[in-house]
Amino acid sequence: MRIDIVVVHVPRYRWGHEVDFVPPLTGIHLAALTPPGHQVRVIHQQVQPVDLETDADLVALSFFSGFAGEAFALARELRARGRRVVAGGPHATFCPEQAAGFFDSVVVGEAESAWPRLVEDAEAGRLQPFYQGEASPLEGLPLPRYDLLSGAFFVPRVVQATRGCPFACSFCSVPTLNPGYRTRPVAEVIRDLRFDGFRHWWQRKLVWFWDDNLTIRRPYILELLRAMVPERKWWLTQASLDVATDPELLDLMQRSGCIGIFFGLESFGAESLQDAHKPQNRAEQYRQRIAALHDRGICVMAGFVSGFDGDTPESIRRMARQLEEVGVDVPFLSVLTPYPGTPIHRKMQEEGRLLRDRGPESFNGYNVTFQPRQMSPEELLAAHRALWREAFSLRNSLRRIWRGLFTLRPGAFLMSACMNAFYCLKNLRGNHPRVFGPVQA
Repeated sequence: MRIDIVVVHVPRYRWGHEVDFVPPLTGIHLAALTPPGHQVRVIHQQVQPVDLETDADLVALSFFSGFAGEAFALARELRARGRRVVAGGPHATFCPEQAAGFFDSVVVGEAESAWPRLVEDAEAGRLQPFYQGEASPLEGLPLPRYDLLSGAFFVPRVVQATRGCPFACSFCSVPTLNPGYRTRPVAEVIRDLRFDGFRHWWQRKLVWFWDDNLTIRRPYILELLRAMVPERKWWLTQASLDVATDPELLDLMQRSGCIGIFFGLESFGAESLQDAHKPQNRAEQYRQRIAALHDRGICVMAGFVSGFDGDTPESIRRMARQLEEVGVDVPFLSVLTPYPGTPIHRKMQEEGRLLRDRGPESFNGYNVTFQPRQMSPEELLAAHRALWREAFSLRNSLRRIWRGLFTLRPGAFLMSACMNAFYCLKNLRGNHPRVFGPVQA
């Protein structure tokens, strides 16, 4: 069969991205899981148009909740042209009955156990309406199909070493979507990061770990990093801020080529951190722990969320100054979004605070889909946009780049400078996050 795997995307900025940094692992992993004998194409809507006139025998769409409206529209167009279309990903997992109204089949849960069965059934003409994927061990996973990636991505080498996260943040669906915490054999991870078939030197040098919390199991991460030292790569990932209290781990991170870590700091307010279910975060520790990363020359990327019950317009705008004071190198600023499948969604549904007039495109991390506790939805949106503009102002962006000259190792500085320049350019050009308002009746 000819199979198209489409990773659905809707731009969150007015004119999309000037540069697309990294592809999701989903498409190239699903392509690698496809049984032999089939012709597979991977399309990332982020960088290339979806081929509605495809002659594929099967089209698989993977999508988040914020992209569900686009996925449903694509499925409608493709099925009208006689294509068989199947759905997977977070939204299909948490809203399978809704997705079933638009697709021939829906995969619920993880793909490893479900996708090969679906492909076999599709080829035999017995496609089932639902396939339930199980949380399987991660041994023996194939090499992702990097050869099917478009050359448009700045960092095409995405690798997964672990899956899941032991924490239960209120706004996160990972513990439900990927239950438990599982690790891959170190030798298989090393095999993936040795793939060298990329065009540019930085694409061969950089490794982006597609993990939710890479460092949480200490014996495993120490073994992996020791194996990575001779590979001489630059790598990035997500982790918890407690890595800053482990000198042995920090030393190995430095020796193995770590140039950047993303931490979900979320807020500076104690009440907001409690609302986020992040007892492991202490705002008074941010500066000291970030400094420990800087002592090893590692760039600190940090996520902050606006809209917790403890937030006010003033506290949100104040974050622009606070993130500079604690030394964040690259901030990521989002609006609290009650995605289906998360504790915060259930809470707001019970409290009647979900805005019923917001379409799926509003669930993208940059728009308001609920009634905040201490402000109106319009005030929350305005405060977030003011924070975004101030954080990525020319002054603050240059300040972070200048500071990085003295605190970051060369690869980390290069990455930090590029990302700060990227978001500053967006701000200067007016390429701000898009506003998706109420759905018109």
